[in-house]
Amino acid sequence: MSALIAIAIAVGGGCAAPQSILLPSLDSWDRRVAVLSTIEDWDFSGRIAVRTDTDGFNGKLRWQQRDTEYSATVSGPLGIGTVRVDGDGRSVTLTDKDGERTELLDAEQDLRLRYGWTIPIESLRYWALGIPDPGLPYDSDVDSDGRLASLKQGGWQVTISRYRPGGGQPMPSRLTALHADARVRLVIDAWVFRD
Repeated sequence: MSALIAIAIAVGGGCAAPQSILLPSLDSWDRRVAVLSTIEDWDFSGRIAVRTDTDGFNGKLRWQQRDTEYSATVSGPLGIGTVRVDGDGRSVTLTDKDGERTELLDAEQDLRLRYGWTIPIESLRYWALGIPDPGLPYDSDVDSDGRLASLKQGGWQVTISRYRPGGGQPMPSRLTALHADARVRLVIDAWVFRD
């Protein structure tokens, strides 16, 4: 009987959710930007909703960041199946529901032409962390706790309306990004940070 329990524990342990390291204190805006801009290995999972004047969708979003490489998988009742966008700082590749891979020369524009909607894929990795994209000029408002409240960058207006614990620190959990012809809402349910 004890052997069966040991096997059950071993098998169950193998299925456990990934453990997140604890982040250092993020007690000021400068500290938050300094720490989060150097984090290289992290994931989040949540939900995304995209709306345009004529179209939109709701789905699940899983983001995996490894140094400069990322993989963003969007799945759900899209009518387009599961879509994955991979980038490495030099190129961006789209894999559609049929497994067909296409290199995107301008990710936002190419997604708009293909699907009728777009997401700010290059900057979203920073905005999800609650910091500006360091490659673009920006205007920001920071709350009294040193957290990003709103941001104007790259033609997008970003608002973070809620934070929740992630890695032991307050991390964005509800973000809205508005563009002239699109609205992206992101709800982040879980954060994982790794060494």
